[in-house]
Amino acid sequence: MDWRNDAACRDEDPELFFPIGTSGPALTQISQAKAVCRRCPAMSECLTWALESGQDAGVWGGASEDERRAMKRYGVRMDVQA
Repeated sequence: MDWRNDAACRDEDPELFFPIGTSGPALTQISQAKAVCRRCPAMSECLTWALESGQDAGVWGGASEDERRAMKRYGVRMDVQA
């Protein structure tokens, strides 16, 4: 997982990437986490790792839990709106 050394989230509070819920304040938190992802040079590698390792919780590679579930369900890697 060498990509983690370059990750923009490395110096962020990890809690930012693990919102509780999918509405209200959690949506704001998801947007804030995705903003960090947008400036990350390792975004693609992070998303690939999350999908391959089965990360169900949190924002990884600019994708929310729901977005990654959809990717798995349809068996494709969709473009995410980080």
